[in-house]
Amino acid sequence: MSRFARVLVLLSAFVAAAAALAAVAVVVWPRNEAAPVQSAVGGPFRLTDQDGRAVTDADLKGKPFLVFFGFTHCPDVCPTALFDMSETLRRLGPDAEKTAAIFITVDPERDTPEKLKLYLSSFHPRIMGLTGTPAEIEAVTKAYKAYAKKVPLEGGDYTMDHSAIVYLMDRQGRFVAPFNLKRPADEAAADLRRYL
Repeated sequence: MSRFARVLVLLSAFVAAAAALAAVAVVVWPRNEAAPVQSAVGGPFRLTDQDGRAVTDADLKGKPFLVFFGFTHCPDVCPTALFDMSETLRRLGPDAEKTAAIFITVDPERDTPEKLKLYLSSFHPRIMGLTGTPAEIEAVTKAYKAYAKKVPLEGGDYTMDHSAIVYLMDRQGRFVAPFNLKRPADEAAADLRRYL
């Protein structure tokens, strides 16, 4: 077989493979690109905020919101994430009223509403702290596909190992994507503003 014939055979195989992929894409690809992707992240919950009030997922409908799982005894990841979240909300200015930011504890044994209120006083006032019974916290943690595990320390104390994802939820309470706070606050605020 000549070199030209081999090139033709390879080219034909490439074109056939491309046509097959295009056919699969037409069948599988969503018809309406604007339609939101249904996700299994998030869902109904009923927890207690830092003022002792009951808060449900329905209370957040109508505005995009950020969700972060952590605990008040966290030495570094949690205060850093909440500081970055606070800076993003500050950059939103008056538009911060059109969104919400939720800090859900993974340590309900220690993080009472009073403890959350004191802890969150160092951050933006739009950040709401939520706690609940161990069963309620376990349920919401699973619903968001978050990870949390108690890790014993010497002397009978413990810490919490947990995931550090910030979840962006849309106005209908559907998961959009992990929200990147590790960038300039103006950039993060501009990104969040797109969902208002």
